[in-house]
Amino acid sequence: MGSTERQGKWPAGTRWKGREPEPVRGRWTLPLAVGLRQLGTLVAGLFLFALGVVLGLQSGLGAISWTVFHEGLARHTPLTIGQATILTSVTMVGASWIAGVPPGLGTLLNMLLVGLFTDLILWSGVIERPESWPGEWALLVSSIAVLGVATGMYISAGLGAGPRDSFNLALSRRSGWSIGLTRWLIEMIVLGIGILLGGSFGIGTILAALLIGPAVGLGFRLFRLEAGGKSTGERDLGHTERRKWARAGGRGTEEQA
Repeated sequence: MGSTERQGKWPAGTRWKGREPEPVRGRWTLPLAVGLRQLGTLVAGLFLFALGVVLGLQSGLGAISWTVFHEGLARHTPLTIGQATILTSVTMVGASWIAGVPPGLGTLLNMLLVGLFTDLILWSGVIERPESWPGEWALLVSSIAVLGVATGMYISAGLGAGPRDSFNLALSRRSGWSIGLTRWLIEMIVLGIGILLGGSFGIGTILAALLIGPAVGLGFRLFRLEAGGKSTGERDLGHTERRKWARAGGRGTEEQA
């Protein structure tokens, strides 16, 4: 492959080692076409995640733990639920970065878009609170399923962990505790605060905590992800190039918590 043809596929300034691109720290070195496809997958996954959040809220049976906290925060401040989500995410990303876990592109987009999409869906009024219990349960089940699929979708983009996963990883590294323990502690703390602030806690919160794991597992299978969050269909770039890029700038593909 000639140098002109080769450079046309990659961003200017990409260094080459033989026939393979050598990522430069701080630069995105994904092929442009693949990068756009990944970006679209990420944004679609984040929109679906926000949709799952709203479905749980509107079910009236209880939201997921972080949403209980965000709604409780919104009840006592001028913030909307989406703005409370963004504020929390910014705090998580900042703390994680200080602790040595820098954000990937996906982390930053997650930080902004989930809250924006949540407010947009709530503002549109397309999902109304049901007047019957079958409707409430239908929304709750849909919420859990959509959250699982959405998680698989945005992780499959390989552009970085979410703000809360990054914070969980940072806390685990600093404390020496396991990822599972730090995740449980964080979620119990934010859930407790959310309940005290008047967030939507109920049977749906408990069921979501029990079923979100299998739902995410389904999302992983749909998007051909392994348990570690790495896609089994990474043929566009090749496994080596994706891992190099992750170490150079994205990082989140190997640090999904």
